Amino acid sequence: MIYVSEKARQKVESLRAEGSLGPDFFLRVSVVGGGCSGLSYKLDFDNEPKPKDQVFDNDGIKVVTDLKSFLYLCNTTLEFSEGLNGKGFYFNNPNAARTCGCGESFSV
Repeated sequence: MIYVSEKARQKVESLRAEGSLGPDFFLRVSVVGGGCSGLSYKLDFDNEPKPKDQVFDNDGIKVVTDLKSFLYLCNTTLEFSEGLNGKGFYFNNPNAARTCGCGESFSV
């Protein structure tokens, strides 16, 4: 499962409304190579499911990931912060053995 915190859910709904995205759009989360720790998160809106996608519904937010990325993201929570240390989405990933200082990349 990939979880979405309450603050992140509210921000996703706000962004969906601002962009006039219909109900067929979902949140696509993936892991790509790169970043100072080796792997980076990618987060986008999408409306085209792929054959081997893993689909999760978390309080009305549909989260989709490919099978390879799910191996790195299992039990991860998408969070949102408006604090002084940075505003934006971030991932609370229990599978990450090490993360970089900016929190945008990780390794297992």
